[in-house]
Amino acid sequence: MEFRDLAARIQEQLTGTNAWGIDHVGSTSVPGLAAKDVLDLQVRVDDVADPRAPAAFARLGFRLRLEPWNETESYGGVAYRKRVFAPPAGDRLANVHVRLGEAPTTRAAVLFRDYLRNEDSARDDWLAFKIELASGKPNLVAYGQAKIPAWDVLMLTAERGGPEHGWSMPSPDVVL
Repeated sequence: MEFRDLAARIQEQLTGTNAWGIDHVGSTSVPGLAAKDVLDLQVRVDDVADPRAPAAFARLGFRLRLEPWNETESYGGVAYRKRVFAPPAGDRLANVHVRLGEAPTTRAAVLFRDYLRNEDSARDDWLAFKIELASGKPNLVAYGQAKIPAWDVLMLTAERGGPEHGWSMPSPDVVL
């Protein structure tokens, strides 16, 4: 329900931009998977650099997160540009990832969610890994950076299993 509420607020502001969909991604989108109490949303756009999106987020009080790891991400050895916005203080904690709609990183975020929703053993293994990792990392930045290599391995498995299970990139959870 929290995803739908936040997505509806964002959807209203993004109308008229080059955004065309919003997905609930990340660990909070997978029932039964422990997660930080932070929603991850993905906004699919035609152009990450379109200046209308930051203005739309600013109207909601969101701020652009300028940390280097929020500006690009790699998948398959290729770097892709993205933007990440955070809501104002006092709002539900969230990261809103603005990604090119057809980029492999956009597809990977949805595949991660769908794979872990449908493969109980993979979800349970990922959960055990996250718990073990969190016990040894002093802060969220270190935790997040340490997850990257394991996420790459998980995604290789998901990529191999996705087509076998009839997976294809679904429409966004919320269409603009």
